[in-house]
Amino acid sequence: MVKLNKIYTRTGDDGTTGLVDGSRAAKDSPRLHAIGEVDELNAAIGVAVVALGEGEIAATLRRVQNDLFDLGADLATPGDDFAPGPMVLRMIAAQVAWLEAAIDALNEALPPLTSFILPGGSPGAAALHVARTIARRAERAAVTTARAEPLNPEALIYLNRLSDYLFVAARTANAGADPLWVPGGSRQP
Repeated sequence: MVKLNKIYTRTGDDGTTGLVDGSRAAKDSPRLHAIGEVDELNAAIGVAVVALGEGEIAATLRRVQNDLFDLGADLATPGDDFAPGPMVLRMIAAQVAWLEAAIDALNEALPPLTSFILPGGSPGAAALHVARTIARRAERAAVTTARAEPLNPEALIYLNRLSDYLFVAARTANAGADPLWVPGGSRQP
């Protein structure tokens, strides 16, 4: 259980922040950069939930937001033991499988793609596309971190699937009226 009585601690005034194991890391380290990208992604998903209103996609996104807090805790836990425990949050394959099932369920009702999609359409779809691009950036930041130190592979997979879910959710939010890319459509003769 988290209980915060005081928001500022002054422990980060030296440019470091505490990790789950008690160690400290520079706030501009690759690990903290990835954690920050996941935090931004979670906020963007919150905007998408508000833009969408109530419904299946919003309910799924609220669960995703909770998963992203788990993912942030996972990223903030150094080491190469990725087994979850009572006091150790780690992303697991079941979270990825749930996301894949959500992708498949939405995708079944969509027509096949015949062109690339321009980000936009409805306000909810536009917000989902913004979240999708942030998910891709968060994934890139996590991959950069994983090249330098061990990261849970399930965390990386989850971020990859999440961008796929956000894409399919944006198409669903547009109800088949996606704005399509017209190659060379703006060229002047």
